[in-house]
Order: sequence, then structure tokens, then C-alpha cells
Amino acid sequence: MEEHRIYSMSFASVYPLYIAKAERKGRTWEEVDEVIRWLTGYSQKQVDEAIASEVDFSGFFDQAPKLNAARDQIKGVICGVRIEEIEEPLMREIRYLDKLIDELAKGKAMEKILRAPG
Repeated sequence: MEEHRIYSMSFASVYPLYIAKAERKGRTWEEVDEVIRWLTGYSQKQVDEAIASEVDFSGFFDQAPKLNAARDQIKGVICGVRIEEIEEPLMREIRYLDKLIDELAKGKAMEKILRAPG
């Protein structure tokens, strides 16, 4: 089976799109980075280094220090596909991030986006 092309795209090439989407809706790049850090366990310095090194999405998630255990609480549809039904692990991680950015852009409270215990 052919590997999806997003796997080999650099994280740095998509990152500005996440920022633009959030900023169009009045959110900030700091909030985007907070979401990324929550999901991956990267520090801010590590996020910045990943962007500078132009690591691809596969490497970005492979090198993530500690994927958040609560990420399985991220549910819903992104790009017309229900996240819970995505079988390919890397694609599921990418779609988790996409969904978090969507929630941020839609004005959802950060505590809800980061799945804080209620």
C-alpha cells in the first residue's frame, strides 16, 4: 500500500497553516504551540527545533517525547473521516492534531481542547 504523502511533508510546511487558521479566528500562535506541546510532550524549544529542522510528520510524531495519554478522548470528524475509525496510527496522530487546531479555531475553551478533567 502506498504511503500517504503527508507523512513525508515537513512539519514546518504545515505549521504556518495551523497558525493562519487559528489567527483568522482570533486565536494565537502561542495557543497553537500549547496544543502541539500538550499532544506530543515536546517542550517549546523542541517544537521550535522541529520546525527549524524541517522534520517530516512521520519523524515529528516518532520523535515525540510523550504522546498525551488523553489524546484518545479526541473524537469527531476531520476531513470527512471519524477519528475513532482511523486505523493507521500515524494518520490518527496527525488527525488528532488537525482536530485540536479545528477546535481552537472554532473558539472552544482551551481547558476543553486539552481535555482537562472536569
